[in-house]
Amino acid sequence: MSEKTTSIGRLVREGGRSFSFEFFPPKDEAGEAQLWQAIRDLEPYRPTFVSVTYGAGGSTRDTTVEITSRIARETSMLPMAHLTCVGHTKEELGEVLTSYAEAGVANVMLLRGDPQEGPRAEWTPTEGGFTHAVELVELAAGRGQFSIGVAAFPEGHPSAESLEHDAQVLVEKARAGAEFAVTQMFFDAADYFALVERVRARGADLPIVPGIMPILNLGAITRQGELIGTSVPDWVVQSFDGLTEAAEIRANGIRLATQLCQDLLDGGAPGLHFYTLNRSKATREIFEALRITV
Repeated sequence: MSEKTTSIGRLVREGGRSFSFEFFPPKDEAGEAQLWQAIRDLEPYRPTFVSVTYGAGGSTRDTTVEITSRIARETSMLPMAHLTCVGHTKEELGEVLTSYAEAGVANVMLLRGDPQEGPRAEWTPTEGGFTHAVELVELAAGRGQFSIGVAAFPEGHPSAESLEHDAQVLVEKARAGAEFAVTQMFFDAADYFALVERVRARGADLPIVPGIMPILNLGAITRQGELIGTSVPDWVVQSFDGLTEAAEIRANGIRLATQLCQDLLDGGAPGLHFYTLNRSKATREIFEALRITV
């Protein structure tokens, strides 16, 4: 197996602590320049892998394939491409998987995805498509050529009946062929460890990598959290009281994220996955604060 087709699932499970970055397909030339600058800035940190998201309804399908392929060709980093069920038939999903395989991308993050109206909107499957992420996992696993990652939700997916049901869904994805999971953002380490305990209690040893999003704009993070089911704890909100300068707010957000990362690593998390928003500075600052060196 070549370096570019190394299994991320195996690396996360066996390779020690995993550190990874997530990017999204840009909308214009300026965004593309920003993306590739972030990639160049973060490449020296030798991440275990990097992932590229997939737009709502497959809106960035070609761009996601292109960026992921270019990372594989032109950098030393191991890429993982996202794929969602939204807006695709089973046949179309198979075609995207074929595109990834032909581009030399052997690692995929498979998600049900959110309705275009948002994660709290009622889910309506595409005619001829899938209703659950586990079906997409089964499709990819059946090909025998992909290492599969899936999403995890420390506070439960907005559509989940309960935290227990949400954990069972994650276990079912593991049994269908998922090799590891990455969580959406959260801000209390206890929520992450409680999720791990729920999954372990169901007999699954799936590695769960925590997803990290530093709070650089409290209002924006709070609004995003309301949409995706992530709460900002009162003690976190209170830590911003009295801070008015942008530099002060940013520094506090970096401090909180650094402490969260340290608590997670100290508690046995298999690594950290940083949502970069196609910028590198905050991630590099956290790395330096954690003394994770190049």
